[in-house]
Amino acid sequence: MKILMIAVGLVLFGQAFAVSPKQPIELHGQWQQGAILRGRVPVGSQLTLDGKPVMVAQGGEFVFGLGRDAAKTAKLIIEAPSGETVSRTYDVAPREYNIQRIEGVPQKTVTPSPEQQERSRKEAAKVWQARQERGASTDFTQDFKWPLIGPITGVYGSQRVYNGEPRRPHYGVDIAAATGTPVVAPAAGKVTLAEPDLFYSGGTLIIDHGHGLSSTFIHLSKVIVAVGQRVEQGDLIAEVGATGRSTGPHLDWRMNWLDQRVDPTTLVGPMPSPSDGPGQ
Repeated sequence: MKILMIAVGLVLFGQAFAVSPKQPIELHGQWQQGAILRGRVPVGSQLTLDGKPVMVAQGGEFVFGLGRDAAKTAKLIIEAPSGETVSRTYDVAPREYNIQRIEGVPQKTVTPSPEQQERSRKEAAKVWQARQERGASTDFTQDFKWPLIGPITGVYGSQRVYNGEPRRPHYGVDIAAATGTPVVAPAAGKVTLAEPDLFYSGGTLIIDHGHGLSSTFIHLSKVIVAVGQRVEQGDLIAEVGATGRSTGPHLDWRMNWLDQRVDPTTLVGPMPSPSDGPGQ
């Protein structure tokens, strides 16, 4: 198998290299922890990231994500239909996460009862199953939009330490809004989970955008769409709430690429002004 030299250049906010001058490879996104990267390879190519196969669409489109604690480097290999291969190792930029240490919290507040833990295990299995959807659609190629416009009150990667015991990191972005505020689809996709009342996350909705990339919306007061339903960008999908283990009304928007929890804000950029309205 022949390994080719890589020509590197800038393409908008991404990078491009080529198997040959007539077969450009596009890659858009930043190599940093939590990032979502998208691109296109020559039709018929195969792609792997750190040895893990990456799904490639008929038109060559692909998407992959880097987790919160992704390693310092990542290796991307593209094999063209001709058998020629491009291989490159990228530096992955680390991120600093907000860590809060809180002492003197009653243990019953931070540790659910055995019955609650059993319930949450069963619900987690249902959520895990919904995230196994790996549809062939390329809805992930859209320019994603915010599902709700409002103040950001929680960020990806942050973590609380109660009484010296680290809790699970926060994997979403929290947007404050009153209960009943409309939530719209940030991009098109298929609904794979629509639950009105899970223990931790309350009203919970998952939308598959294709190739293992999904959006999760939690603490909802109302889920408007149903499992199996297709939604288009900007469609009304839910209403903000304070259900589950929530201290107040807000939307918690999370994203996954397969088993990697990724940061939605790497797709949408800064929060627009309130005058722009939802999904703008």
